[in-house]
Amino acid sequence: MSSNQDQTPKHVNNTLSMKRTKTSPSLSKKRKVLKNFKQSPYDPEVLQGLQQLFPLGFPPPPTLESLPMMRINFAAMSATDDELRRGGQIDFEERKIPGPEGAPEISLLICRPSGPSSNTSNSLLPCIYHSHSGGMVFGNNRFCIESLLDWIVEMKIIVVSVEYRLSPEHSYPAPSEDCYAGLLWTVAHAQELGIDVSQICVAGLSAGGGLSAVMTLMARDRGGPKLQGQLLFSPMLDDRNNTVSTLQYDGMGIWDRQSNRFGWEALLGDKRGTSDVSPYAAPSRAKDLSNLPPAFIDVSSTEIFRDEAIDYAQRIWQTGGIAELHVWPGGLHAFTILKDKTALSKNVLQASNNWYRRLLASHKK
Repeated sequence: MSSNQDQTPKHVNNTLSMKRTKTSPSLSKKRKVLKNFKQSPYDPEVLQGLQQLFPLGFPPPPTLESLPMMRINFAAMSATDDELRRGGQIDFEERKIPGPEGAPEISLLICRPSGPSSNTSNSLLPCIYHSHSGGMVFGNNRFCIESLLDWIVEMKIIVVSVEYRLSPEHSYPAPSEDCYAGLLWTVAHAQELGIDVSQICVAGLSAGGGLSAVMTLMARDRGGPKLQGQLLFSPMLDDRNNTVSTLQYDGMGIWDRQSNRFGWEALLGDKRGTSDVSPYAAPSRAKDLSNLPPAFIDVSSTEIFRDEAIDYAQRIWQTGGIAELHVWPGGLHAFTILKDKTALSKNVLQASNNWYRRLLASHKK
C-alpha cells in the first residue's frame, strides 16, 4: 500500500466535505428518464459473480471518513508475493527510484519471466508500463495486475508497475508526474532491465487508464519516449462528470457518479469541472489527440465511463490516429476482476490479449 497517508490539506478537506450540489429539476427529470430501464441492464452472470465477490454489497462511494478503511480493504485484494511468482514462472523485484524534482522516491514493481535475464540486443523483451486503478485515491502497484501477470508468462514480456502518490493527500500534478517520472526512468534503464525500448506500452484500468493516457500526452508534448501503444481499460478521463452515462448509472455498480466526483475532487479540489483543468490531469480536456501511439480502449456499455471512452476513441480517429474500441454490453465497471469466471469477462480479456499480440507481431526489428 502506498505510504502516503499525510494529513489532508485543509483546502482539499473543505472541497471534499462539501454537501453534494443540489441537482437542478431538469437534470433530475433527465436522470429519472435515463434510468427507467425495462429490465436490469447488467449481464446476469457478471452481476452474480460480482455479488459473490462483494457479498455485503458493492462498496459505497468513498468519503474522507471511509477512505482509510477502503484503502486497507482494497490493499488486501492486491497480489501477494506468491501470486506474483506464479509458481516460479515470474521473478520480481521492487525498486526505489528518484521521483519528480523535489518529490519523494517512487516504488516500481518489476516483473519478468523467470530464469537468467539478458541485456543483449537480441534478447531484449517488450514491456508494459502499468499504472494501477483506484479512482486516484486508493490502490498500489500490485493492485489489479493479475491479467498482466498472465501476459508475462504467455508472451514473455516485462511488466513495470508504478506506485504513484495518492490523492487527496497529494493532489494534481503529483500522480501524473510520478507516473511519468517512472516511465522516463524505465526508458533510461531499459538495457539494464532487459527491455526493448522500442516496445514499451503504457496500460492501466480506470484511474490507471486515465494516467496511461496522460503519459502518452506528456511524452508527445515534452519530447519524451516514443511509445509503442496504450491500453486504456475503462479509463477515467473526464473530470466534468456530466455525460449521459454518468447520469444513467448514477448510484449503480462499483464506481458511480458520486464516487467519480469524490475521486476527481480529491485530485483537483475546487478546480474540478472548471476551465482550469490540464489534460495532464484529465485527458479528455486535451484539444489535440494527434500523433499518439496506437490505442486499445475498452469500456462497458453499462458504466459511467462509457461516453468519455467512446468520445476519446472517436477524437483519436478524427485526427487520423489508430484506436481499437470495444464497448461491452452489460458489464459493470472493472468487472474484468472476475477474469475467467464469466463468458463476458473472458471475451474482454481475450480481446486485449489479441490486440497486444498483433501489436507485438507488427514490430519490425
